[in-house]
Amino acid sequence: MGVHRVAALVLPPQSTFELACAAEVFGLSRPGLPGRYAFTVCAERPGAVPTLAGYDMLVGQDLTALGTADTVVVPGWHRRQDTAPPAVLDAVRGAHRRGARIIAICSGAFLLAQAGLLDHRRATTHWRLTGELAARFPDVLVEPDTLYVDLGDVATSAGTAAGIDLCLHLARADHGAAYATHVARHMVMPPHREGGQLQYSAVAAADRPPHSLAPVLDWAAERLHEPLTVDDLAARARVAPRTLARRFADQLGVSPGRWLLQQRVAAARTLLEETELSVETIAARVGLSSATNLRRRFHTLVRTTPAAYRRSFSQNDARGTPG
Repeated sequence: MGVHRVAALVLPPQSTFELACAAEVFGLSRPGLPGRYAFTVCAERPGAVPTLAGYDMLVGQDLTALGTADTVVVPGWHRRQDTAPPAVLDAVRGAHRRGARIIAICSGAFLLAQAGLLDHRRATTHWRLTGELAARFPDVLVEPDTLYVDLGDVATSAGTAAGIDLCLHLARADHGAAYATHVARHMVMPPHREGGQLQYSAVAAADRPPHSLAPVLDWAAERLHEPLTVDDLAARARVAPRTLARRFADQLGVSPGRWLLQQRVAAARTLLEETELSVETIAARVGLSSATNLRRRFHTLVRTTPAAYRRSFSQNDARGTPG
């Protein structure tokens, strides 16, 4: 498997956190993990680029770096009300035409919209900016309550930390769940956050402290092989199923049943990567009852079959196992 070249396009004044999101996932060498990415930073003009943190960063690459990148990252754009430099727009469009994947973190979506890469397509940005993005670019199908939108050739994320969610998602798509989980573990991050970004857009009232779902989630995660139901989760939480559903919606942005299915499919992905177990056996271990049910649920969430996923990401050369 060849090295995937990632180029981050910085725009003055550059947000340091959004750039760090991409650098953490694509730019660092980690113990016990093979190097899959080559990471570089470029700007319209090489040299000192001011940042929002009050210091300058020294960038050595110009826009020609986009001509060889497999993925181009736009890690935020502070001057989103301005017209982007023509050379920058041309370089981004050229990279996209060549087949590079173009991703935007937070306000970087405004640059992709100016480049025309989001016309009549789904996209997101920070929850404070979704209304502005929709108003300024009415052809963009803005999704205000999502952490990221991945269209394959183009991807956008919500604000700041959602850039990590998007980058981990792309690493998972490129190299499998085990690889992304390893990176996330080093970052002390969950490999996949649940729910949408609107759960972060307002602070809960002080007189209504949230009831953490963590004990129930941990309990269920250890029992995926059992025929758990929403009623079982509610009983464990000692609340009515309707109350549990409301808490899941408030804290995770998904229903209890959807969360349970996501955990089962995630467990199946790990077993497909790391074992030679049959699909029938994996289905039983993750509580999906049969190979037929696993294939159907797996395709709904991962958009491929267990067999195809195993061929792409197996660590045991178990490519001949039926699925």
